[in-house]
Amino acid sequence: MSKAVVAVVGRPNVGKSTLFNALAGERISIVEDTPGVTRDRIYADVSWLDHEFTMIDTGGIEPDSSDIILSQMREQAQIAIDTADVIIFMTDVRQGLVDADAKVADMLRRSKKPIVLVVNKVDDFDKHVMDSYEFYNLGIGDPHPISAAGKLGFGDMLDAVIAHFPEPDILDREDDTPRIAVVGKPNVGKSSLINRLCGKQRLIVSDIAGTTRDAVDTRVRFNKKDYIFVDTAGLRRKSRIQGDIERYSIVRAVAAVEKADVVVLVIDGAEGVSEQDAKIAGIAHERGKAVIIAVNKWDAVEKDNHTMSDQIDRIHKTLSFMLYARIIFISALTGQRLGQLYEAIDQVIAASTMRVGTGVLNEIVAEAVAMQQPPTDKGKRLKIFYVTQVAVKPPTFVVFVNDKKLMHFSYVRYLENQIRQNFGFEGTPLRMITRQRDDKS
Repeated sequence: MSKAVVAVVGRPNVGKSTLFNALAGERISIVEDTPGVTRDRIYADVSWLDHEFTMIDTGGIEPDSSDIILSQMREQAQIAIDTADVIIFMTDVRQGLVDADAKVADMLRRSKKPIVLVVNKVDDFDKHVMDSYEFYNLGIGDPHPISAAGKLGFGDMLDAVIAHFPEPDILDREDDTPRIAVVGKPNVGKSSLINRLCGKQRLIVSDIAGTTRDAVDTRVRFNKKDYIFVDTAGLRRKSRIQGDIERYSIVRAVAAVEKADVVVLVIDGAEGVSEQDAKIAGIAHERGKAVIIAVNKWDAVEKDNHTMSDQIDRIHKTLSFMLYARIIFISALTGQRLGQLYEAIDQVIAASTMRVGTGVLNEIVAEAVAMQQPPTDKGKRLKIFYVTQVAVKPPTFVVFVNDKKLMHFSYVRYLENQIRQNFGFEGTPLRMITRQRDDKS
């Protein structure tokens, strides 16, 4: 079952990242200027009572002039509207109610999405809580006073957030048509691919990165089966700052991946696999989703006998964490191999929902242990008592051992590879959970 997506919107310096870090329980959204991967962690899993949701921090824009701040805030708000189930609109009690807050509140109100209005920096409730009442003037409901830095007021705020989530039984009764998220960096041909699959120009396509209008769900019937394709739009308009296009394409990818059964990562065949492709692939892997890598524009690539295998090698090198992914070479322009895409979708769905009997699973693991002895440490050897599959989407296995500390990552990977060799599981990640129990033998 997919998790709800909650997006945080607000002006620069109202404390979005502080709230995000406090709820995520670690410094994921990086405040200091560290180059590299850390800056890109703009989503996290949050648990509150019996609910789990994915939280997205849309923030991080601090331009100088107020009109640019407003245009960038509108862009953030639009992305939150497009992607989130619930929007946290964050304001600052110290700065008070400002014009930009009112303008974004108008946009959010018109979206008809549930909004939780949060007033941050209420560090002393006795002194400042009355000041938060000013925000009733926004006309989007009760302001929830909090201190993100002091972790005050979170309970009432999170209660308000989860009150907007659908009931679990409603989620379970939802349409069980497979949902396929088509993701990738801007301008690789995501919309062209969906247009081709639908046979009609549902989405606006142009050569400017980030011109797709919206995240659009498109139902397609192929060989008497229904599929729902989710286009993860770029920006509504070309951003003034190039880096924002990348950030927001990732924000949208997170939300679409969360609600998908299968992720089709579209790569530009002429350009090859990039670092941004790896970031988006990492989201799908982390979320435990079945993955197909569609190398698009293959008709435009000059080929010899080694071109395809060289491209596969490069993909495996850059996306070394998902060697299980199914790779197909397509052209959205000519329609080349698009029939194979449906076939691949069916296969990876079957793999991600496959269950393996406990008896046969333990036979395979016993053979694997006989072929490669488990690791030892200070004379103590790892013993594997029992393995059982406990979940699907992704297939999840619990391995009962005598000592968790002896279960090295490399041996977990070895067992995973043995399970794949025997049962397939192409296109889906596997989760291996190690549990310790007393050695009674």
